[in-house]
Amino acid sequence: MPVLIQSVDRGSPAQRAGIRPGDTLVAIDGHPINDVLDYRFYLANSHIRLELLRGGKPYQAALRKGEYDDIGLEFETYLMDKQHTCKNKCIFCFVDQMPPGMRPSLYFKDDDSRLSFLFGNYITLTNLTEGDIDRIIEMRISPVNISVHTTDPALRVAMMKNPRAADSLRWLEKLCRAGIRVNTQLVLCPGYNDGPALEKTLEDLGRLWPNLQSIACVPVGLTRYRQGLTPLEPFTQAGAARVIDTVHRFADRMQREHGERVAYPSDEFFLKAQRPLPPASYYGEFDQLENGVGLLALLEDEFTQAMEADDSADAAADLTVVTGVAAWPLLRSLADRVERKHPGVRLRVQAVVNRFFGELITVAGLVTGQDILQQLAGKPLGQGVLLPGVMLRHEQDRFLDDLTLEELQSRLGVPVTAVENDGWTLYSRMCGRG
Repeated sequence: MPVLIQSVDRGSPAQRAGIRPGDTLVAIDGHPINDVLDYRFYLANSHIRLELLRGGKPYQAALRKGEYDDIGLEFETYLMDKQHTCKNKCIFCFVDQMPPGMRPSLYFKDDDSRLSFLFGNYITLTNLTEGDIDRIIEMRISPVNISVHTTDPALRVAMMKNPRAADSLRWLEKLCRAGIRVNTQLVLCPGYNDGPALEKTLEDLGRLWPNLQSIACVPVGLTRYRQGLTPLEPFTQAGAARVIDTVHRFADRMQREHGERVAYPSDEFFLKAQRPLPPASYYGEFDQLENGVGLLALLEDEFTQAMEADDSADAAADLTVVTGVAAWPLLRSLADRVERKHPGVRLRVQAVVNRFFGELITVAGLVTGQDILQQLAGKPLGQGVLLPGVMLRHEQDRFLDDLTLEELQSRLGVPVTAVENDGWTLYSRMCGRG
């Protein structure tokens, strides 16, 4: 599928070769270019020949560059193709639980293997073909992040409402046997894929080690917008504890036999079970941070390092720290440590209850601007407000409900600073620095 070139970087190898915006890229070294994976894979050589069209007429351009260097072409979209949508109707899908009237991008369900490679998104394998799997193997695309949920074929079909959910499990094994590294996630729903079903899934995935490099177990997220959807219950304290115990029995054995735990409950399970979070050393290489696995342990570990490295005594600040309900105990304890070390620092830590999505949603990343505004309005906030950067979209300019950071700051009447998820940065900001 020929791809239209939108722009050419000034001074790039492509511009020096005479390629212009409006030209169409057809092939590289004789290989047709259909999307970004083809483009990046066949672009790797230091000497390449491009086949192009200009005004419908074919021409060629020979380029020399550093191996793996870019050549300076920009296309209409980063995928150079339409984004692949999800064909499943999962009983736990968060997008189906979104309230009406939000920005269109929040209702889009992606299930695109190219986004897994480029940005770490999770895919279900249900909309891939044998040819797609072979291309991943040929291009050595690794790691691939896969939403498994269960290895029981019938149960996977029942949970994902897609008959292809059963057959596509075979590609998980094919990828691992071919040497492709895989990270997996299991969204656990009480009464469905926990208990014995979870035990089976862990055992099945464990047999694919070492290329099956990690398993994240996360609890289903339930908003207040579930009308007409499959009835689901949240995990209780006892249920969360059982999940942790099940995962630990498996992970302890993997640790003894292979030197790696492989499977991890997310931070939410420890918080729901009211059990202490494991130390940072428990999480190995932190392969599943984006799934909330080890996020709080890493934050605390980095924070401790920053505090121990700080030999100054000049910190002075009066701030309010905003977080979700789940992380409040940890943030309060970190704030207490700062106040003990620096008497000139005062930190209020505000847990924002999620009224927008419902009180069962307790993670900071789903807190909206309007909930922050309503729950902080009229309260003494000191010199400013600190909030986690995960509350904002990638552009760091607005919350899920489209309230902008500038609007929140204006209406609260104090500076509002988004803090990246890094313990060193958090410590510095709590001390009033930076």
